[in-house]
Amino acid sequence: MRKILVTGGSGYIGSHTLLDLVGHGFEVISVDNNSRSNDRLLDGVEKITARKIKNYKVDLCDFDDTHAIFAENDDIVGVIHFAAYKAVGESVTNPLMYYHNNLTSLINLLRCVEEYKIPYFVFSSSCTVYGNPDHIPVTEETPEKPAESPYGSTKQMGETIIREFARVNPTQCILLRYFNPAGAHPSALIGELPIDKPLNLTPVITQAAIGKIPPFTVFGNDYPTRDGSCIRDFIHVCDLAHAHTLAVQYLLDKKNKSKCEVFNLGTGNGITVLEAIRAFEKVNHLKLNYILGPRRPGDVIAIYANKDKAENELGWVPKFTLEDIMETAWKWEIELQDETKKFPLRNFKFN
Repeated sequence: MRKILVTGGSGYIGSHTLLDLVGHGFEVISVDNNSRSNDRLLDGVEKITARKIKNYKVDLCDFDDTHAIFAENDDIVGVIHFAAYKAVGESVTNPLMYYHNNLTSLINLLRCVEEYKIPYFVFSSSCTVYGNPDHIPVTEETPEKPAESPYGSTKQMGETIIREFARVNPTQCILLRYFNPAGAHPSALIGELPIDKPLNLTPVITQAAIGKIPPFTVFGNDYPTRDGSCIRDFIHVCDLAHAHTLAVQYLLDKKNKSKCEVFNLGTGNGITVLEAIRAFEKVNHLKLNYILGPRRPGDVIAIYANKDKAENELGWVPKFTLEDIMETAWKWEIELQDETKKFPLRNFKFN
């Protein structure tokens, strides 16, 4: 079997990608130090696949511990790198923590990839590398602008590091620029599990709807958009996960045209924050309580993808709709609530 190392495997996108890889015949191992996750999602992957997932609780900023993973698994053929801090607001208030964690972990990982001659490397990047683009939808050729947050800067720097690495190493690399992952697996066994207060829109919506958090704020109603709120490209996490499997297979099949390629992963549909809220209300027959507030530092005004390259070259076609996103996210939130009632001592605390 083809063995893939997934960093951040206990996280939101990582866990869904483990599931998709296993479903397409790959052997997987995971590494996650649980600083921003716990084993709840990994347990869900094991339930769905009926398979034990090997996981290392290792901080990738520790080179020796990272190196030990590769020493024990000399048959790894590819690495998918998710593990990083990702909260835009937190990065604005604590930039040094983001630069240290996100870049040190990447460099340590690439040092091991180089030493053990791992042939394939897929990087979890972000549409934040485009900053506030002059034109939308953005293509892979859209010029990068200054990032709106230190988080975005770490993605820009990470891409630069990987390009320079690929230039002098045989490893074939792919940079996947995500737009806005949302939703949950239809089984409701895995989904987004924020630490502390949720920051992404969908878990904010579902937690407010179920009463975990008070009425939420829509940040900004005076942007130059059709309803004054930011525009985003919401992509179902299962569609996003499958793109990683396709990216690995693309490299295995030697279809890549260069040693480091870039793909946008988005639906190509720009949805305002207020439109996303209305979609949740409609599909789940609920009324949300929220207020309109000032803009939030670090937020891009409007961005959505041109997905033609991923569709034409990877064969990636998103299957889930915005309504599917909101329906599966709500189903996941209800499942978490039910688990809390059944197991009141289980509160999904993080290390």
